[in-house]
Amino acid sequence: MNWNEKTVLITGGTGSFGKKFVEIMLREIRPAKLIVFSRDELKQHEMRVAGFDDPTLRYFIGDVRDEARLRRAMNGVHIVVHAAALKQVPACEYNPNEAILTNIIGGRNVIEAALDNGVERVMALSTDKAVNPVNLYGATKLAAEKLFVQSNAYAGGKGTRFACVRYGNVVGSRGSVVPVFLQQRGSGTVTITDERMTRFWLSLEQGVRFTVSAIEQMQGGEVFVPKIPSMKVADLARAIAPGCKLQRIGIRAGEKLHEVLVSEDEARHTVELADRYVVQPPEELWFGHSWSQQGRQLPEGFTYSSDKNERWLSVEEIRDLVKPFEA
Repeated sequence: MNWNEKTVLITGGTGSFGKKFVEIMLREIRPAKLIVFSRDELKQHEMRVAGFDDPTLRYFIGDVRDEARLRRAMNGVHIVVHAAALKQVPACEYNPNEAILTNIIGGRNVIEAALDNGVERVMALSTDKAVNPVNLYGATKLAAEKLFVQSNAYAGGKGTRFACVRYGNVVGSRGSVVPVFLQQRGSGTVTITDERMTRFWLSLEQGVRFTVSAIEQMQGGEVFVPKIPSMKVADLARAIAPGCKLQRIGIRAGEKLHEVLVSEDEARHTVELADRYVVQPPEELWFGHSWSQQGRQLPEGFTYSSDKNERWLSVEEIRDLVKPFEA
């Protein structure tokens, strides 16, 4: 795919993922035009003055809840990355209507605008919390995944294709536990929910590069899952605050002890490649099913969960990952 000929739009472009995506796009990939679509004028201004200013870059104020605004923004766009979401679990629990309006209805609006504008490829960002969800955030992202996968049926003979990427916790992103531990270590005590808790982990840059590669490879209807390491939350606390006392406060409402990126039921139609899993569409759509020829089928009963991972981060590796956030 020749990115130099493409106009790219990213929703939620001022968020943690969005800024890293824009940075890599401008520095390395150089699309013909890059549109940052977000609702906060201050964050757009702060991005611009921080150096995100390029002749190919456009800042477009709008909300994914506003379908008409999305239609206008996607005029002439070839590729859409949908990263806008409400993602704080407690906030979504307390404001369920808002979470549904942004994460589900907003996803629907992106789909409708993309179809009506003839966008070529749409990649939606998802999360491990969408698998067997226990909180509203996860439930909204599961619903959004279903919307994007099944909307390939609406594309029919048109050229628009939809797919998703699904991965785990991102180091240092907004809402990450990293800044909490950094703040607490001065007191000599760090609070953790449960010593047994595990999570999938990757950096912002890894997430962006994986998303770019998935856009380039997508056929339509897939959910792309990277092979990423797990870490123990207790090890994260020890890496950030060595010598501090670990105080157990218990698992909060809406939290899991371990996360899952590919469920046992999904594994039946998932293909394993060298660096990722590809969850193929569960129904026989027109496309998205040729991955079986490129990888291997998963064994019966397989699940990709954070506590049964083959790759684990050591305390030293975790320490290296969080160093940039200690400044």
